Amino acid sequence: MKRNFIAGFFSFVLLGLFVQGAWAGRLPDFTGLVEKTSAAVVNISTSKKIESPTEPQIPEGMEIPEGSPLEDLFKHFFGQRGWPQETRSLGSGFIISPDGYIVTNHHVVKEADEIIVRLQDRRELTAKLIGSDKRSDLALLKVEAEQLPVVKMGSSKRLKVGEWVVAIGSPFGFDHSFTAGIVSAKGRSLPGDSYVPFIQTDVAINPGNSGGPLFNMDGEVVGVNSQIYSRTGGFMGLSFAIPIDMALEVVAQLKQHGKVIRGWLGVQIQDVTRELAESFGMKRPHGALVAQVVPGSPAASAGLQVGDVIVEYDAHVIETSSMLPPLVGVTPVGKQVSIKVLRDGSLKTVKVRIGQLPEEEEAREGGATVEPGAVKIPSLGLWVADLSEDDLERLGVRGGVLVRRVVSAGPAREAGIRAGDILMRLGNKPL
Repeated sequence: MKRNFIAGFFSFVLLGLFVQGAWAGRLPDFTGLVEKTSAAVVNISTSKKIESPTEPQIPEGMEIPEGSPLEDLFKHFFGQRGWPQETRSLGSGFIISPDGYIVTNHHVVKEADEIIVRLQDRRELTAKLIGSDKRSDLALLKVEAEQLPVVKMGSSKRLKVGEWVVAIGSPFGFDHSFTAGIVSAKGRSLPGDSYVPFIQTDVAINPGNSGGPLFNMDGEVVGVNSQIYSRTGGFMGLSFAIPIDMALEVVAQLKQHGKVIRGWLGVQIQDVTRELAESFGMKRPHGALVAQVVPGSPAASAGLQVGDVIVEYDAHVIETSSMLPPLVGVTPVGKQVSIKVLRDGSLKTVKVRIGQLPEEEEAREGGATVEPGAVKIPSLGLWVADLSEDDLERLGVRGGVLVRRVVSAGPAREAGIRAGDILMRLGNKPL
């Protein structure tokens, strides 16, 4: 009995070691990737001079006469209105050409007075800002150097959920830190970033990693690390990278124009909920619901209407509303595209010639503006306006209010009310 127990115990231990060895053999080896790619990743530090907005906070009784030898020391520690102070930030970047072009994030270098790039060989070079784009959070820098090591470009389109990826950057200023994880999701839309279909990963990204490259296991750049989701300021398992295919399109425009020219359709859109899908006779929720058509826009000229559900744009199937803005944004200005919409239960094809995104639209950051005369009803989450006499006669109604826009989650959106609806009664009381 004792002998059988000992034999079984050793068999169990051997089996455990075998399984452990098998799993260890399946884990990726990142050493070769690190050696091959690290030289093309750089640390970026910036400085910006700002004027102190506050009066000097010198303690009472410690005032120093002007011109005193200690005046500069006290101003350094306690500050003085009008005296320049310096703020600094850290980030990462990667070299894309041997002559010194470098990609990083817009937020790393925005409003910087000086940008310093530190290479792996510890050289420090002053960088020139070629162009920067807030919408995509990308910037292009240039340093004066030759024969620099460069990264190898991959394709984010071929990236698969569950695939191993590696990030290289300078979290908290620690140069050339490597972290690994997997792709958690693709095509993520984040608030305020409607033009970027982010790659979500569980790679450990912290402050200072911004602008660094995301590599696949072939050592190819597939993304630009941009954002983290955090309640503490540190890594919490949710990191977001800009797809490299999109980043290269932005970089090409920054190199040529110093800015990005985006396509413009001229609609405000929202997701199609289950309730809305049922009201439209759709088998399942999909597409982008047109909540407003901007007057004078390409969409208005082409005849797109409030209540249309865009299900296909330029041969791309639209599953969610977040898929549409990035596709429109990268469409060349002047190109005519086909858009399939669901209108009154039938599929229709509309031809639209894409315009250029106006500066006022870009400054609006996708926000909602309403024509004069509309009133916001916060409790319902919508804007409404009076119907004109012509509207009443045309619609054959005696009263009611026009829904201009459903602006937020609330009772109106949950009930399926959308822009263009006429509200006739509220609580059994005529409007």
